[in-house]
Amino acid sequence: MSPPARERVRYALVGAGARAEMFVRALALDHADTAELVALADVNRARMDAHNRWLAELGHPPVPTYRAADFTAMLAKERVDVVLVTSVDVTHDEYVTAALRAGCDVVTEKPMTVDAPRCRRILDAVAETGGRVTVAFNYRYNPLHEQVRRLLAGGAVGEIGSVHFEWLLDVRHGADYFRRWHRDKATSGGLLVHKASHHFDLVNWWLDARPVEVHAAGRLFFYGESGRRHGYARDYDRAHGSPAAADDPFALRLAEHPRLRELYLDAETEDGYQRDRNVFGPGVTIEDDLAVLARYSTGATMTYHLTAYAPWEGYRVMVNGSRGRLELEVTESDHVSPAVAGALKGAALHGDEAAAERGAARLTLRPFWAPPVDVPVEGWTRQGHGGADARMTRVLLGGEPDPLDRAATAYDGALALLTGLAANRSLDTGAPVRVADLLTLP
Repeated sequence: MSPPARERVRYALVGAGARAEMFVRALALDHADTAELVALADVNRARMDAHNRWLAELGHPPVPTYRAADFTAMLAKERVDVVLVTSVDVTHDEYVTAALRAGCDVVTEKPMTVDAPRCRRILDAVAETGGRVTVAFNYRYNPLHEQVRRLLAGGAVGEIGSVHFEWLLDVRHGADYFRRWHRDKATSGGLLVHKASHHFDLVNWWLDARPVEVHAAGRLFFYGESGRRHGYARDYDRAHGSPAAADDPFALRLAEHPRLRELYLDAETEDGYQRDRNVFGPGVTIEDDLAVLARYSTGATMTYHLTAYAPWEGYRVMVNGSRGRLELEVTESDHVSPAVAGALKGAALHGDEAAAERGAARLTLRPFWAPPVDVPVEGWTRQGHGGADARMTRVLLGGEPDPLDRAATAYDGALALLTGLAANRSLDTGAPVRVADLLTLP
């Protein structure tokens, strides 16, 4: 007699923007034997309808849709086991805590939230309910980053003294944070929270340490109204329908991207949200050039720099230790082609498509008193955030074993967030900030 069929885990998703599509596709196609998408919730019905149309194209039946205000009722009616949170960052805590108190586990996009009080709400709800929160730090699942973790944990450079981490967003990808809701620090936490939480989490994970003190400096140098000083400014509010945006390489042309048109341009009548604001217009409250110095519980330090207006996209990580040095250099795009400057990196599906330009990756171990060694890495690709997205969904949605402990907990999410929050506080005060002064963690 064959064993009974395994009951599939029931998932609901809240926040039906572009980032949701990775999870929706993974549930509909890759993990349909173990997982089932049973509902969508959003503040905008047109966006949910777009996802249901795309599900139909994949051969999946449409799922029930709910207004975000009916989120808790949806959880009960659809008997949800796990909630996927891909909404605007400032709303994450609302859905995470409501799901936990309804008896659901949660997978939330990074950052876990945008400030210390909201972070405390989530941690308290986890303690109160015993539920599980997993933060979708997909960069942990990049094969390059996994290899860095193995090498450092295995003592390849000995005791770690310092890390230097430089991240470059090119003028196609970087510009996109200044077109949309991310341009408002109140909703995104700024790039030190929304974007750099990925990077701060990697350093915490690689070092097996927690941040203790952070000092930062930064400014809005290139985008916003600084664009007039640099000669890039054009006089329009949003790109769609504006003659002044016609030849602007920084303008996003929503109508030319079917997926984005359905999710945003066709959905504007419901909530008025404009996805294609002028990156050099007024109202930008986030920085685009940021430097951070952090000290960790092990005594190691990190110097970090984020540039959001670079001519090429990629990153460099150097780890210095008592036995040598490990160097990682990744070129995701070696330049921005003028032909695609007004598009998005992976516009059809966030992060899924490699850019048209060239890219490469190299991991080098430099031991003392010996020639450098190029470390081979299998599985890295320029698609899907280095192959990380598919690997992450196999663990989070498909139940694949996770011997490297890549699945980040709420505690991990808090540690990554706190580095960015302390850096933001330091930007305001000009002084170093002790992480413990923002939020006490066990």
